[in-house]
Amino acid sequence: MEAKKFNVFVIGSGIAGQTVATSCAEAGLKVAIADKRAFGGTCANRGCDPKKVLLAATEALQQTAQLKGIGIEGKIEINWKKLQKFKRTFTKSVPKATEKKLLEAGITLYHQSPKFLDRNTLSVEGKMIKADHIVIATGLEPVNLPINGSKHLKTSDDFLNLKTLPEKLVFIGGGYVGMEFAHIAARAGVKVTVIDSGDLPLKGFDQDLVERLVAYSKTLGIEFIMNAKASAIKKLKKNYKVFYEQGDKKHHLKTAMVFNTAGRVPALKALELEKGRVDFNANGIEVNTFLQSKSNDLVYACGDVADSNLPLTPLSGREGYVVAENIINNSKKRIDVPVIPSTVFTLPNLASVGYSEEEAKKRYKNVVVKSGDASSWFNAKRWNAPVYAYKILLNERTGEIVGAHLLGPDAGETINTFALAINHKMTEDDLQGTIFSYPSWVYDTKSMV
Repeated sequence: MEAKKFNVFVIGSGIAGQTVATSCAEAGLKVAIADKRAFGGTCANRGCDPKKVLLAATEALQQTAQLKGIGIEGKIEINWKKLQKFKRTFTKSVPKATEKKLLEAGITLYHQSPKFLDRNTLSVEGKMIKADHIVIATGLEPVNLPINGSKHLKTSDDFLNLKTLPEKLVFIGGGYVGMEFAHIAARAGVKVTVIDSGDLPLKGFDQDLVERLVAYSKTLGIEFIMNAKASAIKKLKKNYKVFYEQGDKKHHLKTAMVFNTAGRVPALKALELEKGRVDFNANGIEVNTFLQSKSNDLVYACGDVADSNLPLTPLSGREGYVVAENIINNSKKRIDVPVIPSTVFTLPNLASVGYSEEEAKKRYKNVVVKSGDASSWFNAKRWNAPVYAYKILLNERTGEIVGAHLLGPDAGETINTFALAINHKMTEDDLQGTIFSYPSWVYDTKSMV
């Protein structure tokens, strides 16, 4: 079989893959791109964007509930079917629009996951492909839970497409996805249980603020079963029985649906990377500072599937540009990674940027920790917000802000101010000396430092 040849073959059509493909095509290179799922990637089709659309309804519900009796009257509830219909107005057009954009750029499309045959040869749709450069941008997929009855587990895709909400749901795993979905479902009237193996959910976030979030989440009716390990799922006539172990004791509970939210791992299984001599580890493709495979210099990896950085959408696009630059100009451009904020879109939001308290104390000789409960501040009181807290970390010697952790309304927006401050090495005096609009959530940052 004679191989079809390309200058660049991209695997994955999310923001990272699209960026590489379109940039290389604009530079006059012959480019192809493949995806086994709907074109457009996880974030636009089945991740960040549709999740935020569903979240919008719960944000409105939350705010009206907080103001009920002090300015808001009447019953307000979520119509899940109408909300899902609204969500589809955002996602339905994504695959077709993405394909149209790529085709107009002169890029060849394949609708299957390729497999490596050797260092620069792939097999896709029954065809043999040779490429000067292969770019892997396949993102992440749900981790496999090796428990009996795992075939009964639903994923985030299933939750985002639920036609109706059942009375009870169980989420196995208290990370971003589990906590965000738990909040959405609980506010929509579902009895929610989160099972997690740790002392607290949301590992990697400030644990003092996580404790506050968990306490508030319980007031919504969310049950947390911590230090527990799911061991089996049994299908009943109408429901499911979830078995779990907590210490040396065994328990079970009954629910209508069980979701695997235990985490996500690099989507690499279908690629047969060993044949392409592409080394990888649990965090993804092993790349150098140019996002080039350490074991096969014809291969690049960018976005969530590379082992280099955090799996965040804004960074994926930046990595795509770096890979394109290195391919087009045969250059050695390094990825410049700024301090990146991260937000869990529960209500209230939990947001973080920069060092954790533990990391800051290891990095600097003396660290000033400014933390407190801001629920009595004006902005919280005007919303009647039940939770508003912060923890800001400063390098005592320079006064520079080195870490910020927020829990409260609009924290996902406010954290961006701290990201800007940290990236530009601003001090507490710099922030306090900046005039922000009043009374805004960002104005509160002056009081936090």
